[in-house]
Amino acid sequence: MDVQLRNNVKVVGPPGAPVVVLAHGFGCDQNMWRLVVPALAQRHRVVLFDYVGSGGSVLSAWDEDRYSSLDGYARDVTEVCAALDLRDATFVGHSVSAMVGVLAAQSAPERIGGLVMVAPSPRYIDDEGYRGGFTAEDIDELLASLEANYLGWSSAMAPVIMGNPDRPELGNELVNSFCATDPAIARVFARTTFLSDTRDELRQVAVPTLVLECSQDAIAPREVGAYVHAQIAGSQLITLDATGHCPQLSAPEATVQAILAFLETRR
Repeated sequence: MDVQLRNNVKVVGPPGAPVVVLAHGFGCDQNMWRLVVPALAQRHRVVLFDYVGSGGSVLSAWDEDRYSSLDGYARDVTEVCAALDLRDATFVGHSVSAMVGVLAAQSAPERIGGLVMVAPSPRYIDDEGYRGGFTAEDIDELLASLEANYLGWSSAMAPVIMGNPDRPELGNELVNSFCATDPAIARVFARTTFLSDTRDELRQVAVPTLVLECSQDAIAPREVGAYVHAQIAGSQLITLDATGHCPQLSAPEATVQAILAFLETRR
């Protein structure tokens, strides 16, 4: 199957300009980047795509075995990069996609030359000497609730993930995005996301990296941002004056300014 069709690939911005690849997180699609794309596309070639099983991707291409591991999502990234023959692109990954980007950069270093990790978390479950923000019991309950009633879970959890209770339209947008995802696919993606542990891969990152965190984030607390920054040699950490887990929607101006400043260092 044609990869660009499979992953609903869209490309905007000046031909020949430095390339930026934008990758969405769980329950979302490329539409989540719409508020930052215009500014990025003024001087960069911007690649948008949907993971198989999300958004406008070809759902028949979804395979439970492949997407039960973050490696399956990283393969989507490297296959999109290969289909477009990208070289030295900057990969911007939101939430779980930040760690997908780490894996993709390891497997295709000629394709990805820089990382922007937006609200990343290498492990959501607390561990000895590590705070991920959730206990194992929390995650078990979250997954059980999701599997029992995905639409109900989406309506309850999306506003918590988004934050910004004074701006309910943001939470409603995430609810709609979650509810547009096939529940069977969402269950697998959620389990892959919330049970992942990619902490060991952080120390292997060898490309320029920007870590973007929010000042308040129920999914990736600031201890996680500090941990990611400490594990990646030479990385930069910026704390956005933003709340919630989706700053590209809640604080698009601050988010795009931080990304553009990082991209300038890569020119």
